[in-house]
Amino acid sequence: MRLVFLGAPGAGKGTQAKILGEKLDLPHIATGDLFREAQQKQTELGRIVKSYMEKGLLVPDEIVIKVIEERLSQPDCRKGFILDGFPRTIAQAEALDEMLGRRGEEIDRAVYIKVSEEELIRRLSGRWICRNCQTPYHERTNPPKIPGRCDRCGGELYQRADDTEEAVRKRIEVYMKETAPLIEYYSRRGKLVEVNGERGIEEVARDLWRALGL
Repeated sequence: MRLVFLGAPGAGKGTQAKILGEKLDLPHIATGDLFREAQQKQTELGRIVKSYMEKGLLVPDEIVIKVIEERLSQPDCRKGFILDGFPRTIAQAEALDEMLGRRGEEIDRAVYIKVSEEELIRRLSGRWICRNCQTPYHERTNPPKIPGRCDRCGGELYQRADDTEEAVRKRIEVYMKETAPLIEYYSRRGKLVEVNGERGIEEVARDLWRALGL
């Protein structure tokens, strides 16, 4: 099964994609993780990506497409995959269709996790992440046992530059302009599945499982 997860920053795409990927034994491919890995390695691509992410802007299509195509060519994607954070524009969606078409494949479903703007701001502006293992926390809904330290590995927690309230509002604005049209794009193709993302994690996971007919 080849799936695309859609939704604004903070909608829970990563959490649900990871849960579903483990259930279906499919690789969860998150562009954010790929980008952060490139930044940590201090590659030229990583430096370019960092300059955009710190401003809360989308990384240019040609860079994103190159990264994704390389990842999808790896052996673990032959039986399927879950894309989280890509495509984010119509141009990226068309590039993905073309990319898969050359392999005789196509996207099976596009999952849209719907969350209101007010809830997105509340979630994101209080988010903190472990520098070591990337475990996410929230200062109100999921605080660490020891302030500033990860419960799992004891690593330092930090707030990403794009998780400040000002950056969050900019990210949502950019999302609505650039990414929301993808909902219509996949809807017209009969591939869209919509799930209410404002419920509990387990409830959303169950709804998603049923919506996909699994």
